[in-house]
Amino acid sequence: MSPRRPERVVVAGSAAQNPSYGGHLWVFLQYLLGFRRLGHDVLLVDRLRPEMLNDPPAGGALKRSHELRRLTSVLRRYHLSDSFIVLDHNGEPIAGITRREAIARTRTACALINISGFLDDAEILAAARRRVFLDLDPGFPQMWRELGLADVLAGHDVFATVAGRIGAGDCVIPTCGLRWIVTRPPVVLEQWPAMKAPARIGFATVGAWRGPTGPVEYGGETYGLRVHEFRALAELPTRTAASFEAALDIDHADRADAELLRDGGWGLVKPAPATADPASYRRFIRAHAAELMVAKQMYVRTRGGWFSDRSACFMASGRPVLATDTGLDGLYPTGRGLLTFTSPSGAIDGARAILADYTRHARAARSIAERYFDSDAVLTELLAAVQYR
Repeated sequence: MSPRRPERVVVAGSAAQNPSYGGHLWVFLQYLLGFRRLGHDVLLVDRLRPEMLNDPPAGGALKRSHELRRLTSVLRRYHLSDSFIVLDHNGEPIAGITRREAIARTRTACALINISGFLDDAEILAAARRRVFLDLDPGFPQMWRELGLADVLAGHDVFATVAGRIGAGDCVIPTCGLRWIVTRPPVVLEQWPAMKAPARIGFATVGAWRGPTGPVEYGGETYGLRVHEFRALAELPTRTAASFEAALDIDHADRADAELLRDGGWGLVKPAPATADPASYRRFIRAHAAELMVAKQMYVRTRGGWFSDRSACFMASGRPVLATDTGLDGLYPTGRGLLTFTSPSGAIDGARAILADYTRHARAARSIAERYFDSDAVLTELLAAVQYR
């Protein structure tokens, strides 16, 4: 599919920070490969600082870090070697194209899409015609701004979010007085074809137990993390006939939670190497018949309509999704292929429904992905909305 007029799009974000988590890298690849598939020229702008390294090399040389080598290898595999730059803590390039070329490309781009406001390089941001804040973690940046804790929204011209219900009467995510473009997680469908179901029908989930951000106190309420929703589902495997496997990044300090899940029948595996790179992440999804999507409590309690990019990949692969309800009714068709729940008993009913008619749910999952998450449509709409603003 080709656009009427090819453009240049700059995507900025923290791809290098977690290169050993394939799902993290797929977030960026969906945008880069998706825009390129539409005929656009793309550029990834990233930065890497010593404090971001899990295992700093001797002397702290960023160029020799595992993170940088892994990212460079992935981008080479997808023919993006001349389409990225990684900056160090001084703003100097440590991989990819030169800084001068990156600024020149940014000046000629129709938009710089700054994922979660990660890029803070003043010169590169100033070179962009449109600076788009792309919110993939709705609730956190808006509440931080309202509370005066941090303002990652500042310095942008256009604001987009995957919170499909932002501004609705029962959605408590503050708009911060801004006009928000609503978008969806894109999936490059040619990279995620529907696959035959595995012989064993089981559920999988992938993610961090807590993540890098803490709970937020806002308006007299506490908006928590995935752990606060997951604990209520500890006994789910014992209440259904399906297996449940979780590739969760659980710190040793949370070993009591890990034992709680094991006692409930969960199979726990480390995210790495199970999902260590984009290829293994895709294999992990294909190896499982369905996903249990446990959302952060922030997403559940704010009723923003957040939907997981990971779940979109499961559905594109023909895998049904059983999802914590974040306000999804009305945004996506639910009940077939995508089932939602608001309580442990609802999750049990949803799992049993998928097991009872798996083939129908699998076909419906792929159909929903084609209709709602196809990168051709999602990114075309996003770029049109950005340019209109």
